[in-house]
Amino acid sequence: MNKTLYIVRHGQTDLNKRGIIQGRGMDTDLNDEGRKQAAQFFNAYKSVPFDKIYISALKRTQQSVQPFIDLGIPYEKLHGLDELGWGVHEGKPATTENKAAFMQIMRDWLDGKLDEKFEGGESPNEVKARQLEAMKIIMSHPEEKTVLICMHGRALRLLLCILTNKPLTEMDSFPHQNLVLYKVAYDDAKFEIIDFNDAEHLKTTKN
Repeated sequence: MNKTLYIVRHGQTDLNKRGIIQGRGMDTDLNDEGRKQAAQFFNAYKSVPFDKIYISALKRTQQSVQPFIDLGIPYEKLHGLDELGWGVHEGKPATTENKAAFMQIMRDWLDGKLDEKFEGGESPNEVKARQLEAMKIIMSHPEEKTVLICMHGRALRLLLCILTNKPLTEMDSFPHQNLVLYKVAYDDAKFEIIDFNDAEHLKTTKN
């Protein structure tokens, strides 16, 4: 089975812009910049014959690919594509205290302590478990040759580790920004990243 996955992070939200922590529990809208990014991505990729769109259950992902949905391309929401839950820190501005807490948990994760999580939040291993379920659904449709997936920053890093058989401790080797693209090809047994952190579409000045 061959399949091509176009995996994008959602467009900018006001919380992104203000540096406020936004995880699975924050169901925010795109801001003007995010809507512009969505339009730029659509302009660059509207001729790609997507068979299906998969989004998270959070509306910022649907808003990011709504122009494709408006073309009549079928879409499905998968909770497995949601952002990692940051628990008690969600919706909070960055402070000295929580910056230190984030630095510590990132160190823990990079050290292989992948069950660590904030109170009320999720660990990388928990996100991996639900992402594997989501991928099982996505990959169970061999007739969907070209698929668009819109998800979230930290979750995107974890998914790319899973697809490329890297340990989750290497999650930070996948940079991203709002509405950046990772294009991934699946050929029978393995996934390969074809376009890595591609932001060319965001450089266009067309409205």
